[in-house]
Amino acid sequence: MAAVSVPQAPNLRSVRWWLIAVAVMIAAMVLVGGATRLTESGLSIVEWKPVTGTLPPLNEAQWTAAFDGYKAIPQYRQMNAGMSLDEFKSIFWWEWSHRLLGRVIGVAYLLPFLWFLWRGVLGSELKRRLWGIFGLGALQGAVGWWMVASGLSQRVEVSQYRLATHLVLALLIFAAIVWTLRRIGETLPSAAPLRLKITAWALLALTFVQLYLGALVAGLRAGKIYNTWPDIDGGFIPSTARLFFDVPWWRNLFENTLTVQFEHRMVAYTLFILAVLHAVDAARSRADRAVIDGALWLLGVVALQATLGILTLLNQAPMDLALAHQAVAIIVLTFVVSHAERLTRSQRESIGQTIGGAVTQPG
Repeated sequence: MAAVSVPQAPNLRSVRWWLIAVAVMIAAMVLVGGATRLTESGLSIVEWKPVTGTLPPLNEAQWTAAFDGYKAIPQYRQMNAGMSLDEFKSIFWWEWSHRLLGRVIGVAYLLPFLWFLWRGVLGSELKRRLWGIFGLGALQGAVGWWMVASGLSQRVEVSQYRLATHLVLALLIFAAIVWTLRRIGETLPSAAPLRLKITAWALLALTFVQLYLGALVAGLRAGKIYNTWPDIDGGFIPSTARLFFDVPWWRNLFENTLTVQFEHRMVAYTLFILAVLHAVDAARSRADRAVIDGALWLLGVVALQATLGILTLLNQAPMDLALAHQAVAIIVLTFVVSHAERLTRSQRESIGQTIGGAVTQPG
């Protein structure tokens, strides 16, 4: 017998709104992080004080001490020598806001979570998922400092490897929340051929690859060079000698600005083509209306993201376009996660019983 969901209890609706609020805050933090990167503000705070660092400098002596700490690192000496205290404050506030938002998200997640645990409104499977997300959030704080530390001694910027890890982990947490929200929703499983499920998962995997490559582009400032399209370095496909001049060869995949930007472009093309094929297949296979609509919406946001990416590149990554490109990337991730979950979902009966979602009745 098919499982039919009934309206959710008020407590479960509260859980959903809580997770929605946390997801929105994570999206905002990713954008603030992007602005912090674009303004070269990420190294302005050279200490990690999870508790006492919540307060900014409150007097002239504290501001001077914070500025002196910044003066001791290579970025100041090589890029910002002679910067005034007021100029330092402008970059300090970006990084401080980014860290403060991280702390707010931690509190906004943990306190309601503990309340829901105490009230006993969470099923066993949902509790495991939410504890897992909490663990990833704690890890993210450590990864953030690990990233910043990479730019405090030998470099004038953070490691692109660590920046990419930091961003992808944030978006993995965001995706986990979106997936969990879908699983405690009231929608029923959708009928679709196996190949649609496979391509939906391929789209999800490619999206994360593209997010990682986008972070490498940002970390290497590769969006400010090779600002032509569809050609790059004089051709649609650059010469092998230019793509792989460093040794060992694999370092080019992560450190050669031309290679990294070229990878980002090629994955974008692949993602768009796969989204088109997936949408056409969904329409032709006569899948459920929700599946077809999900595939078409996903194609639409992927196309929008590709357009923004081209505009950002052609204009040498100005802040407004770069942040719009990053914001739409979050929207793409939301759609692709939701679509993959819709196609993966099993019978609601087991979900309702193990996660604490809608109660099910035989129908």
